[in-house]
Amino acid sequence: MKFEIDRSSALPYYVQVRDAIHARIQSGEWLPGDQLPGEPELCRLFSVSRTVIRQALNDLTNKGLVIREKGKGTFVAQPKIRESLVQKLTGFYQDMVEQGYAPVAHVLRQESVPASEKIAAYLQIQPRMPVIAIERLRFVQNMPVQLVTTSLPFSLCPTLLDADLSNQSLYEFLEQQCGVFIVRGHRSIEAVPANEFEAKHLHVPKGAPLILLDSVSYSSDGTPVEYYHALHRGDRTRFEVELVRFRDHDDRQGILAEHSDLLSKRGVVLRPEKNNGK
Repeated sequence: MKFEIDRSSALPYYVQVRDAIHARIQSGEWLPGDQLPGEPELCRLFSVSRTVIRQALNDLTNKGLVIREKGKGTFVAQPKIRESLVQKLTGFYQDMVEQGYAPVAHVLRQESVPASEKIAAYLQIQPRMPVIAIERLRFVQNMPVQLVTTSLPFSLCPTLLDADLSNQSLYEFLEQQCGVFIVRGHRSIEAVPANEFEAKHLHVPKGAPLILLDSVSYSSDGTPVEYYHALHRGDRTRFEVELVRFRDHDDRQGILAEHSDLLSKRGVVLRPEKNNGK
């Protein structure tokens, strides 16, 4: 077993190590309860320093993917409990506009890069195929509330590489400029602590609670067109979901139709900022 570090990439070594370990956990190569190789062995496998390995393992620990036991080693954590969400498929921009806000995005990165194993798996493309990677820090009322990284196949919409996304919806651009319509998606949500990079950009202390939203979006023919990894400030954001209960399988379509108006009203809600008595 040998891992390759792309030393020409702008991604820090520890991020590449973290993502490589994460990919092997997701693929089932390392199962819950399995012990990872020790730090010296990981250093040899990745050809990096122990500092890099420890930073990668710390990130994985903070995300709840591994458990580090003093004197024993590092183990793959048990998977978190999953609960289904019934939700409309809209983007952050549309959610904010519907609430009367004027969201602004600072684009930190917008470039064509080779797809990592993780991104390729989500988008069902070959590793190292070109994808457009967009990293945005999004503001509402001059406050940073979301840090999001989006990856899309380059061939899907090449003009996106030069698009100005500071004041417009990505979904709207895909529809109007590229004829790409997103019709469904799979989203997971969990709480995570902010690492140093995330804390700096979101103006929160390191370790502050964030709401992580991971999503893969699909076109009408079932093709994955977008993967995004969004981190929301936990002190300013909540997610609202309308839940329905099916008595049996035959009730599903009727109940969804009956409650479609309610489902369409749920999304990201920005919490009012505390006035601290002022």
